[in-house]
Amino acid sequence: MPVIAWGPTAFIVDKVDLVEQPSFSSGRAVFRTTTPVVMKSSGKDDSGVRTSRQAWCLPGEPEWDVYVEGNLRRKAESLGLDGELSLDAVTWIGPKRSFTVSSANGRGGRKPGACVEVAVSGPPQTLTALQSWGLGQANSAGMGWIGL
Repeated sequence: MPVIAWGPTAFIVDKVDLVEQPSFSSGRAVFRTTTPVVMKSSGKDDSGVRTSRQAWCLPGEPEWDVYVEGNLRRKAESLGLDGELSLDAVTWIGPKRSFTVSSANGRGGRKPGACVEVAVSGPPQTLTALQSWGLGQANSAGMGWIGL
C-alpha cells in the first residue's frame, strides 16, 4: 500500500524494512519507551476513600509499579500467553508530558505520562509479544510504544 491514511494525515510509504524481533531467551527484557506511558490509578487517598474516578499515576508514584505489572499480565492473557511476569525495576524515568488524545465520543482529553525504561522478567514468547504491544494504557493512541 503506497499511502497510509491515519486520520487526517497521509503517510507515503517508500520502503519497508523488516526488523528482527528480539527473542528474550534469557527471560529478561529491558524496555525503553519512545512515547510516554500512561496509567490510571485507583483514585483512592491514603485512607482508601475514592477521591477521583479518573486519576492518572506517573512512574515513580506509589501505585504505578503495581498497575503496570497488572496491565502487562492482562495483555499476556488477552493473547493467550503465559502471564507470569514481574516488573523487576524502573531504571529510568523521563520528564512528565501531557498529550491530547481523541476518543470514541470525539471529545478526547489530556493524558499525562512519562517515558520510562523498565526491567521485566517472564516467558520469552510473552516478552516478545509485549515488546510489540507497548507499556501501560492507550497504546493504540500512541502511548507507551517501546523502541527496538
